[in-house]
Amino acid sequence: MSHPAVLPLDHLALRGKRDAPALRLRGGTINHEALNLRIGRLAAWLLAQGLVAGDRAASWMGKTEIACLMPLAAARAGLIHVPVNPLLKRAQVAHILADSGASLLIGTPARLATLETDDVPSGCTVIGEGDVLDAARSADLMPASDADPEKIAAILYTSGSTGKPKGVVLSHANMWLGAVSVAHYLGLKSDDVTLAVLPLAFDYGQNQLFSTWYAGGCVAPLDYLMPRDVTKAVAKHRATTLAAVPPLWRQLVEAKWEEGAGDSLKRLTNSGGALTPDLIDAMRATWPQADIYPMYG
Repeated sequence: MSHPAVLPLDHLALRGKRDAPALRLRGGTINHEALNLRIGRLAAWLLAQGLVAGDRAASWMGKTEIACLMPLAAARAGLIHVPVNPLLKRAQVAHILADSGASLLIGTPARLATLETDDVPSGCTVIGEGDVLDAARSADLMPASDADPEKIAAILYTSGSTGKPKGVVLSHANMWLGAVSVAHYLGLKSDDVTLAVLPLAFDYGQNQLFSTWYAGGCVAPLDYLMPRDVTKAVAKHRATTLAAVPPLWRQLVEAKWEEGAGDSLKRLTNSGGALTPDLIDAMRATWPQADIYPMYG
């Protein structure tokens, strides 16, 4: 079997058919052509802020449009993306900004308002995501990059549950091959819809975007509060792929599903902990048509 070429990470935006859906946002669905254009404009805007190749650009927000575009836009601009878990508090965020050497922080205004002056390193520009979104829409268009796949593309931080968050350095190749591996392993296709509920600040959370776009499919990002939010989103988007962690799977098998709401699911993938036999049995009973992929340990 021939191995696919390893390309710069931002080339994931070029994989799908131009008019096929790529990202379902609150304001509507954008296709793969629009995805690539928005990534190109955001990349150009990032460099217009005075950033240079190798600078760290951090993002601190929920699963908004900017959060979904930043991993590929930063890569296209030659920057190193530092996604920050939106659930972290200011002291942890301050540590990540200092430890990564961030030159830019884009975030939700309410989150940014919690930071104190000493939390932001000298020389790091802070800007609200809404302002970035508006400005990037009128920015010049940056074409796909020709970056060396061995160059650093991102620094992803651990949760900090056992100490200060620690940064994991990843190259374009690391994340590209991760997307290829998962897309092939799960058998993702261009007509698949991934309901992205895992945090985009973590490796498998980002892989929800990357593997789906590698296959030419569509991602529906979701920030949920209750299991009911997930069941409704699965039905609304006719999701075929859902990744979760054991506590959420437990809640979902115990949740009320409307008639036919989960019938679209083809594959369930697990991360963040081992699935117990009784939970696997419950998942099979709830979604008998879906394949289960443990993908942990």
